[in-house]
This record gives sequence, structure tokens and C-alpha cells, in this order.
Amino acid sequence: MKRRGWDDLSRQQKRGIGLLGLVQFALLLFALQDWIRRPDDQIRGRKKLWFPALFVNFVGPVAYLVVGRRR
Repeated sequence: MKRRGWDDLSRQQKRGIGLLGLVQFALLLFALQDWIRRPDDQIRGRKKLWFPALFVNFVGPVAYLVVGRRR
């Protein structure tokens, strides 16, 4: 079976991938901004360990925003 390339995708598929990329980037920026501004005692676990986790696609920023922050 032949692998499909970018040129083989429809316009809608390309837009969907682009939109998902923008959402992921926005989540990353929001989580990074919060991580930078939030003091260590308001983050569950070690703050330094959350930094690389933020760069895991979708999962990292969502996990930080849901689990990592103290309210």
C-alpha cells in the first residue's frame, strides 16, 4: 500500500491538520506562560519536570493545566 503524502490530501484534510497544529501551539503557549508565571509552590510536583512534559503533543499542556496546577 502506497503511503500518502501531503499532496495527496484534500483541502479539508490539510485545513484540519493546520487547525490541529494551531490548537496544539496555542495550548503550548498558554501552558508555558502559566508555568513561567506560577511560583513553585503552586505547581504539583517539581516545576522543572513539568517543562519537558509541556512539549509532548496535546497531552503535556493538557496534563499540566488539569493536574499540574494548584488552584
